[in-house]
Amino acid sequence: MSGPGEEPYEDSALRPYVITKGRSRPTRNTISIETLLVVISPPRALPVSATREERALVRMCERLLSVVEAAAHLRLPVSLVKVLASDLVDSGHLAARSGVPKAAVPEQQLLQEVLDGLRRLR
Repeated sequence: MSGPGEEPYEDSALRPYVITKGRSRPTRNTISIETLLVVISPPRALPVSATREERALVRMCERLLSVVEAAAHLRLPVSLVKVLASDLVDSGHLAARSGVPKAAVPEQQLLQEVLDGLRRLR
């Protein structure tokens, strides 16, 4: 219990450290703020040792959800959610889907040429 003028335990700097088991970086460098998370099908039961944040993240990811959205819903720093998401991907509870790589996105000029060609077909 916190006293007057003290920070409650849940908002202290210790809490993120405890939630991530002392780690500040995810095990995967492929998880970014726009990475989409979804529960693996069929879902696997979380271990008894799973934190409430891990359980909440898995529940939220029954529908496709980005890391940044999950952080907002959980009211946790994005960096912390990236660590949790990485752990849950490693354990086979979540799948991470990244967006289209920048190299795969066609250039604006090419798209304009295709559009112009389609318009000439009329």
